[in-house]
Amino acid sequence: MQSFVQRMIGAARLDVSTYEEVEHDRSATGQAAGVIVLAALAAGIGAMAGGSLQLFLLSAIAALLGWVIWAAIIWLVGTKLLPEAQTEADIGQLLRTLGFAAAPGLLRVLGFIPLIGGIVFLVVNVWMLITTVIAVRQALDYQSTWRAVGVCLIGWVVQLLILGLFFGGAQMGMGGSASAPAL
Repeated sequence: MQSFVQRMIGAARLDVSTYEEVEHDRSATGQAAGVIVLAALAAGIGAMAGGSLQLFLLSAIAALLGWVIWAAIIWLVGTKLLPEAQTEADIGQLLRTLGFAAAPGLLRVLGFIPLIGGIVFLVVNVWMLITTVIAVRQALDYQSTWRAVGVCLIGWVVQLLILGLFFGGAQMGMGGSASAPAL
């Protein structure tokens, strides 16, 4: 069994065995939640290029809320609307894999660096979208990666619409505020 840090690295490296391990390890639920909180805090810190505590809080909350909404929609779409014949997963299995899929989000802490902060957020968000697809494919036992892509994109779009309404129509990117796109 891998350590917490090894699991985060494995998830970020798209290691399928890491996703399978956390899917089946009920004791990894707390660790997965820890990854989500750390990634949300990193988004908040990375968004502080303007130096505002309010921006930090808004970005961190948007990142966390965005993840929760996205995870719920992925579970609903992936298990109820678009399951494959062998899809068999409880919410805990999916939440654990999705939690570790947020591991690259820790790098959003670098978003405050002038000139490259926006690029950091863009690269990390694309990376997190890819890790989320792998997490969904493994947790929901999909044979088709394209089905996992579709489920993730449906969830992502719906989540953006919900966050856009919640945060007053700010331009959202991957579950965060306009200044700090977050998964």
